[in-house]
Amino acid sequence: MRRLYLNLASGYGSPPGDTYPKVLRFIRYGCANRAFYHLTLMNQKSQQKVRAVEQLGSYDTVHNNHSEKLVALNLERIQYWFTRDMKVTRPCLEVLGLAGFLPVHPRTYMRAWRQRRLTKYME
Repeated sequence: MRRLYLNLASGYGSPPGDTYPKVLRFIRYGCANRAFYHLTLMNQKSQQKVRAVEQLGSYDTVHNNHSEKLVALNLERIQYWFTRDMKVTRPCLEVLGLAGFLPVHPRTYMRAWRQRRLTKYME
């Protein structure tokens, strides 16, 4: 059985001597029908199940009782890593845009327009 590493909590940062470029990405956890994502900072060349440099948040894609998707972000650490010139994947940019940390991603607008058009067509 493959061993899954627990990601380091916020505040640890990268180990000394680690000079690889960093990327902010989601790592999928949970069961087949119950996806749950950790927002992690990793080395750019690392695979998903390798220990992350730092966990910066979490994202629950399943709606709760109030039809909300839960997102937890450590904005202070994310802002620190932005100053360190990290790269960010597109899904992370979309979530950070919806959270108000960054400008809203254009793909989010496109998805909303398509959803409105589909809803109008179905009525």
